[in-house]
Amino acid sequence: MLTQVADGVWVRQSEWVWSNAVVVRGEGGLVLVDPGIDGADLNELADDVDRLGLPVVAGFSTHPHWDHLLWHSRYGDVPRYATLGCATVAGEVRERAQAMAAESAEGVPLELIGLLSPLPADGGPIPGEIVEHQAHAIGHAAVLLADRGVLIAGDMLSDVLIPLLDARRPDQVCAYETALDRLSEAARDVNVLIPGHGAVAEGPEVAARLTADRAYIDALRQGEDPADPRLSQDWLAGPHQSNLKQARPS
Repeated sequence: MLTQVADGVWVRQSEWVWSNAVVVRGEGGLVLVDPGIDGADLNELADDVDRLGLPVVAGFSTHPHWDHLLWHSRYGDVPRYATLGCATVAGEVRERAQAMAAESAEGVPLELIGLLSPLPADGGPIPGEIVEHQAHAIGHAAVLLADRGVLIAGDMLSDVLIPLLDARRPDQVCAYETALDRLSEAARDVNVLIPGHGAVAEGPEVAARLTADRAYIDALRQGEDPADPRLSQDWLAGPHQSNLKQARPS
């Protein structure tokens, strides 16, 4: 079920890693940001969108990980956008993303995964500012809806996920610091923060999310093991150890 979090902004959360699909009303219709996760989720999101009574005019993927590259025919044959870096990588890893989706989710239209185009310079139908950075994945982007006080953060600023460094690229600690600086600037007048996974943050919780991610990254920078309550989840032990290894190269 869609939950309205601001004027013309709705969120639907899946059970799988608390993944958030975001629906944004633009001038010509609706933009779907990171719809997912499995076939049932995609279908139910289509039902929710139908009830809004507005056409889907575009999609947007915040970054090129498989769970952010999904689509369904019921949304229509409309442009699906991303940053240039994200769109390029999505094309390169499309077969791998299809394999990961087939292994992790049921009923996903594999043939529609990762069919992205670079966002036009004028932003096209996306009703907001694109805040691009290189933390977590190449061409990662947040979407700032300044007129509505909303920041769609992709896989950043989650209450359930620690910062996840891209183990395939060097100096992700620095990239994360730069990304958090950019997101902090974007979030100055934001009242609602929508992460790719986890609970939507409102009011003071927005700044708290930034503080939590900064503390984790600062600990990595200082060669310390972060004291982060999110690490109480056993399944994050592997990603956390990967972060420690990358931050402390031998």
